[in-house]
Order: sequence, then C-alpha cells, then structure tokens
Amino acid sequence: MTNTLDIQLACSDNNLPSNEDFQLWVDSALSAAINSESSHELTIRVVDRAEIQQLNSQYRHKDKTTNVLSFPFEVPEGVELNLLGDLIICSQVVADEAKSQNKALFDHWAHMVIHGCLHLVGFDHISDTDAQEMESLEIAILTKLGIDNPYLTNN
Repeated sequence: MTNTLDIQLACSDNNLPSNEDFQLWVDSALSAAINSESSHELTIRVVDRAEIQQLNSQYRHKDKTTNVLSFPFEVPEGVELNLLGDLIICSQVVADEAKSQNKALFDHWAHMVIHGCLHLVGFDHISDTDAQEMESLEIAILTKLGIDNPYLTNN
C-alpha cells in the first residue's frame, strides 16, 4: 500500500527527513494499523516553534510547543474519501528531544510520524490501557524498521 502524502515545509531547517523517509514511515504505520488494502491521503506539515505553539494553543488550549499534532479529517456521512487528515511536526522540538534523549535524529522523526499516524486512525493514549496498546504498536512498527524501542531511556 502506498499512501499519498502532501509534504509542506514551513521552516528553514536543513536536516530534515526526505520525502522517501516520510513515505516509508507513513506506509509502515498505516499498513500495521489499518486492515485495508486501500491507500490513504494525508498532509505532513513541518513547522517552526511559533507555528506549533500557536496551533497547540488554539486547538488544545496548551500555550506551549509540542513535537507533533494530529488533526484527523472527519469524513461527512455518505462521502467516500480516503483523506486521513494532517500531521503538524515541529522540527526544532523533534531535534531537541532527540538530542536530550540520546536518540538518533531520524529514529525520533520516524517515531513522531508513526505516533501521529496512529492518532489519525483513532489510537489514543489518554487511558493507561489505550497508551499501552498504542505504544506496543509503535514499538512493533519501529522494530520492523530497525529502530529501537523509543520508550526505553537512553540517558
């Protein structure tokens, strides 16, 4: 399954994943999370701290930066559309977290994209049970990509 990505770069950072990286991570996440042969569409927008903080404040009422925001698209009843929604990822926060957590930068990017995709298809981590289910799936997807468990501390 190859999904259609709209990648928007709205920051000036240079050390970003390639379109092929984003495609691999999205395809890996969605093939593991959705029992479907159809492809889906989503947007990944890579932003700076100011934009992610503004969106986090506006939509989550948290006036601070964050690594990734997921905005699932709610398909109107009776409409056939495979649009999943939007991922907004702050490149600076991802880079800072990777450094502070002693993780390879692109491994952390992979985790953020996969985490965001799982939110787009309905996974959540509000309750402990839901968090455990979501984290287990993230770990399994990342393992298939040769990436270590992101929830183990490397400090």
